[in-house]
Amino acid sequence: MGSDSDLSTMQETTKVLAEFGVPYEIHVSSAHRSPVKTAKLASEAAGRGIRVIIAAAGMAAHLAGVIAAETTLPVIGVPMTGGALNGVDALYAMVQMPGGIPVGTMAIGKAGAKNAGLFAVQILSLAAPELRAKLVSYKTKMAEEVEQKDQALQASRRG
Repeated sequence: MGSDSDLSTMQETTKVLAEFGVPYEIHVSSAHRSPVKTAKLASEAAGRGIRVIIAAAGMAAHLAGVIAAETTLPVIGVPMTGGALNGVDALYAMVQMPGGIPVGTMAIGKAGAKNAGLFAVQILSLAAPELRAKLVSYKTKMAEEVEQKDQALQASRRG
């Protein structure tokens, strides 16, 4: 995360990773205020066993791009709300990476943080059948919850 103020949003990511039993690290490191630390975390991530990096930042949101420049691991960006443009500036910064520096970018804020966790699990599931099975169960449960809500709605309209 670019700032500790991002933690409340990024807890959506940690909840997903915990639900799927995926271990993770979490750090505060700024592309602008601590560039050496950021570069080191990114360049040494694979050596620490990291397989996917999720980078959350607001405003100029250079964190994901700086990390992507320092590693060959997949990088997922989560734009944070706030600033003059309420996260749109961060979104634009993340999706405008130069050719050769890919960053998979999620939605702004908590929905993006949750989806970043799920996307990381999907990437990891390519080499982990147990995660793939958990994803199937997760999606089945979501569909069942929607069906239950629809049945309740239909019943309330009849009554």
